[in-house]
Amino acid sequence: MNKARRSLLALAVAGAFAIGTASADIPNNTIKLGVLSDFSGIYKDLGGDGSVVAAKLAVQDSGIEKKGIKVEIIQADHQNKPDVGSAIARRWYDSEGVDAIVDVPTSSVALAVAQVTKDKNKVFLASGPGSSDLTGKDCSPNTVHWTYDTWMLAHGTGTAITKHGGNTWFFITANYAFGHALQQDTTAAVEQAGGKVLGSVDVPIATQDFSSYLLQAQASKAKVIGLANAGGDTINSIKQAGEFGIVKGGQQLAGLLVFITDIHSLGLQAAQGLTLTTTFYWDMNDQTRAFAKRFAPLDKGIHPTMVHAGVYAAVLHYLKAVEALHDVKNGVKIVDEMKKMPTDDPLFGKGSIRADGRGIHPAFLMQVKTPAESKYPWDYLKLVATIPANEAFRPLKDGGCYLVK
Repeated sequence: MNKARRSLLALAVAGAFAIGTASADIPNNTIKLGVLSDFSGIYKDLGGDGSVVAAKLAVQDSGIEKKGIKVEIIQADHQNKPDVGSAIARRWYDSEGVDAIVDVPTSSVALAVAQVTKDKNKVFLASGPGSSDLTGKDCSPNTVHWTYDTWMLAHGTGTAITKHGGNTWFFITANYAFGHALQQDTTAAVEQAGGKVLGSVDVPIATQDFSSYLLQAQASKAKVIGLANAGGDTINSIKQAGEFGIVKGGQQLAGLLVFITDIHSLGLQAAQGLTLTTTFYWDMNDQTRAFAKRFAPLDKGIHPTMVHAGVYAAVLHYLKAVEALHDVKNGVKIVDEMKKMPTDDPLFGKGSIRADGRGIHPAFLMQVKTPAESKYPWDYLKLVATIPANEAFRPLKDGGCYLVK
């Protein structure tokens, strides 16, 4: 056999081996992602259909399908119920071949999904939930927590407001894991900045009437009423606070988790002046604007929230890791690879994933514009300060995650 023929045969054997390996570790050369979100409740605009759009754009931009690997995306509504969310996760993993679950707003649902994902050795790309316990005492080698968490929100908004004179607080708190974690983290930030918490009240999720809770907050005489809630609950509590004349009476509202979709629903007249912390704003730079221009027509004109941005970035990085490993089945191995690879995407820029699963990137202290300051649709926020990536999230040593050596 001449040298040329031997070289061709060697290449053919190597190619066949590579294809066989890929097929073994990525069955049918197909990756299956499940977007588990709120498609009908108080978080449907900040997650929901937009999270599916973001995942599809990430697949498109990854270029992985041009290399012969198909990515299938399915979706389901967890209804903000941990038992529903964990049952869907278990069915997806056991019967429907799902390799990774994406998004999952509502921290109590996310904590349940994280446990199922760990038991099945799959991957959980968390963008929607906020509880810092996901990278703390309840951390998992199968979970990556992108976008934001309660520690970040607390030490952004809570610290800034306290240092600027809002030194007494009363919390209106969503009565589930996220609300309690946000109140706990904000309390620590307020006290560290020299402030004091005068009281709090727990409120069931998806409450329509906040009057009794707002009256308790008003009676506390606290300078700041901290809204430790999200989505529709934040919208309703701010609207009704306006009806009670709370801000006119001298108390300040602190929206501890406010999304651009909340501001859109409220209108600038009601939301103007709110201070908030976010990790993504669509109008931040040319790259974020380009993404929003693609995204909005696919999601009923809604501009992307930081949850949508987190879904996009997390899926993009996950696909890079899967492609590098030619493995979609070993969740721990994939997450380890995601931690080894620096993150780099057009929405969050360059960053990293720590040992505890926390995605690290800058955060931004923003203020809602007045109607007069807004010049075009969805022009809602102005930058107050940038919080560097190494300061935006809880120090690694303080989380209590068993993965941290």
